[in-house]
Amino acid sequence: MARFPSLPDTPHLGDVLKTFGRGIWPLTEFHDIVLRGESDWTIAEREMLAAYVSGLNACSFCHDTHKMIAEIHGVPESMLRAMVDDPGNSGVSSQLLPVLAYLRKLTLTPSKMVDADAQAVFAAGVSEQALYDAIAVCALFNFMNRIVEGCGVMTSDANLATSRTRHQATRESHQPYRNFARGLGFAPEDGKS
Repeated sequence: MARFPSLPDTPHLGDVLKTFGRGIWPLTEFHDIVLRGESDWTIAEREMLAAYVSGLNACSFCHDTHKMIAEIHGVPESMLRAMVDDPGNSGVSSQLLPVLAYLRKLTLTPSKMVDADAQAVFAAGVSEQALYDAIAVCALFNFMNRIVEGCGVMTSDANLATSRTRHQATRESHQPYRNFARGLGFAPEDGKS
């Protein structure tokens, strides 16, 4: 049985968004800005960070989905599989390792963040803007993981296959998340945003 009686027994994120749609347009717009907008991080790296944060939170729906999207953008599956448990041996760049440490701490123990955490990232050659962009990915996925887990969204092979097809088709799009919202029937002018 679904956590919410109005949702299917194995709800997808789209089911949640269609049922409880207030604020969905700005949320998907923010996804596009954070994950596809201008950044020192590539789309692949940002999707990898989304999968990483979701893996830390044990949110299988977001972890599996964004791991798959990162793979579409060229991140090796073996790297994604190893990142959560052993970032140092996952094959990520030395510049990204302190960022992963920063996001791990920010996700698991946010009140324990200190200036030295940021200094370690800067010492690896990461700019302030790039760190902020990584923090935005982290914040977005901590938020989304709570929506997904709180509403009982389930991952399935069928959902992943549908998502894979959609993301392969929109690989070059700068608005894949707004396009997803449009596919659910949302648009900025519809009054539901």
